[in-house]
Amino acid sequence: MDHAELLALFDRHLRERARPDGPDARVERTGGVVRQVASPQGWNGVVWSALDEAGADAAIAGQIGHYTGLGLDFEWKLYGHDGPADLGRRLRAAGFTPEPQETLMIGEADALGLDTEPPAGVRVVQVTDPAGVDLVADVHEKAFGADSSWLRRRLLARLSGDPDTVVAVVAMAGDEPVSAARMELVPGTPFAGLWGGGTVQGWRGRGIYRTLVAHRAHAARTLGYRYLQVDASSRSRPILERLGFVPLTTTTPYVYTA
Repeated sequence: MDHAELLALFDRHLRERARPDGPDARVERTGGVVRQVASPQGWNGVVWSALDEAGADAAIAGQIGHYTGLGLDFEWKLYGHDGPADLGRRLRAAGFTPEPQETLMIGEADALGLDTEPPAGVRVVQVTDPAGVDLVADVHEKAFGADSSWLRRRLLARLSGDPDTVVAVVAMAGDEPVSAARMELVPGTPFAGLWGGGTVQGWRGRGIYRTLVAHRAHAARTLGYRYLQVDASSRSRPILERLGFVPLTTTTPYVYTA
């Protein structure tokens, strides 16, 4: 499958036919837009759009009206191949703020370089209970310097209500959690998404991130998922390319504050 075919498959399964990412969310289709609406603590935003120059501004205004009417901040997840070509400029003109651009990368699970082990003294533990979720959230706060309450709620909800759609792991150095990540599975599609990989300062550069990618890739392959999808930062992209992931397009979150 060439890059254009793979990107079209990704768009069809994970964007145009998006499913809710949690029990408090719903997916709505209106005009040329697919959006998710959740609680204020969940993820709210546009996941797919098929717009032209004539209708783009009206569609943007419609989404602003919808979410602000609900009192919700939201995100328009813009991909580099989305139309019209100036959609990013139109979003900024409408009051959206772009966050750092990432690269959509996809790897075929059977073709990835997965022969990797954690450094000495580090073990990988799969998360199955609230205590494990606390460890993941702790790593998130230390690695990214950001509040992790949303992650704690999301992981607890998935593990209790739909455990077959998430795999969470934490790397432990003795009793200290030093890295963590999760994988979200999309039943009925060939895709699994890798999310939230982070390592605390002082443990970076030792191959732990690579180990957690390999661990999740093995799990995806065992569960029958063909492709792994990542929104890669500039830091993680080189590691993923060495493992066999390929870049397909860019993705930029445009955030609107109600």
